[in-house]
Amino acid sequence: MVVDENALLSRLAVSLAIGLLIGLERGWRSRDEDDHLRTAGLRTFALSGLLGGVTGLIGQQQGTTLIGLVFLGYSAAFAAFHWLEARAERNFSVTSVVAGMSTFMLGVLAVVGDLSAAIAGAVAMAVLLAMREQLHRWVASLSWAEIRSGLTLLAMTFLLLPILPNRTIDPWDAINPYIIWLLTILIAAVSFSGYVAIRIFGDRLGVMMAAVCGGLASSTATTMTLAELVRQHPESRNLLAAGILTAGLVMVARVAIVASALNPMLLQSLLLPLLSGGFVLAVGAGLMLVFSRGTSQQPVLKIANPLEMASALKMAALLTSVMLAAHLLQRYFGDAGVLATAGLSGMADVDAIVISMARMAMGAVDPALAAQAILLATAVNTLVKSVLAAAAGDGKLGLLVALVSVVAVAAGAVTALG
Repeated sequence: MVVDENALLSRLAVSLAIGLLIGLERGWRSRDEDDHLRTAGLRTFALSGLLGGVTGLIGQQQGTTLIGLVFLGYSAAFAAFHWLEARAERNFSVTSVVAGMSTFMLGVLAVVGDLSAAIAGAVAMAVLLAMREQLHRWVASLSWAEIRSGLTLLAMTFLLLPILPNRTIDPWDAINPYIIWLLTILIAAVSFSGYVAIRIFGDRLGVMMAAVCGGLASSTATTMTLAELVRQHPESRNLLAAGILTAGLVMVARVAIVASALNPMLLQSLLLPLLSGGFVLAVGAGLMLVFSRGTSQQPVLKIANPLEMASALKMAALLTSVMLAAHLLQRYFGDAGVLATAGLSGMADVDAIVISMARMAMGAVDPALAAQAILLATAVNTLVKSVLAAAAGDGKLGLLVALVSVVAVAAGAVTALG
């Protein structure tokens, strides 16, 4: 068997580097402890990674059983020494033991398996270990009801997806239950990231950060909340307008990401119009921010948990309705029916029409028409926010948002038509 010594040495070096990376984090965390009074630090984890790499190399020649035996012996020895340390310090954390076992196996993977996967796993593990305090705070900031709703929905998803029919079940060949539920969970996960950010930072969020996180979760709800503040803080109208425009900007970015992720063919048609419209929103928000006066009151965003069963079912129902309406209206009214569906859908939500058009552009409708429908829904939703700002806040706020929104829509339209 021909052995590439350079490749072999490179893989062993990666095994050692993986151990050094994990050892750096573990050693820094226990830096205040005296030498010889801690189970493992920088050197131990570095040697663990290298040991995994050497074991993997020998296992390739002598059989994979050797890797399992060495791993069991390593784990037993590491756990025994950690138990002695834990008994002396009354520290019952098992994180270092799991980290040591993982370092060993990643060292093995770096030699016998996918090198990129081993490196990515090591980086992910180092980040998780380094973010211990932040992760604990994040978990503590969520209520049990929120965690339970997410776990329930995830459990139902993994139980439902295997049994849902992955085919259309309606006479019009439009509704695929498997795809609808899968896309519902994906869009709920995107919204949940913004929701979690809001719950974690709470009243520490300023208006602009609340607009960013809120725009990721629900730009409509964020617009309503910020607009309501203008009644108590009319002097902060420009700042609140900047926040509303920022939430709209995040919505535009979200449309581009979701649409291109589901159907990369749409990116070419969507990129320039969304970029030009988003640029105008960003400039408008920046100008409003320059002329703004701060408010001492932080916005309390009232956004429902996207992973709650009721929220997920509503999204699934909306997605089903939009898909069915788009198919039927296209059948009877052609392209105009699709655009009408997009315009009506955009008055309430853009996610459903974006997902529907991205799916339909794979064969049911022309990709150019799908892109036009997405842009139309985004434009309508952007303009509707100025109406919401006027209704929930006051006419002056609505006018400020409307002026920038109209220019943004016009810029996107010119780019799309040109």
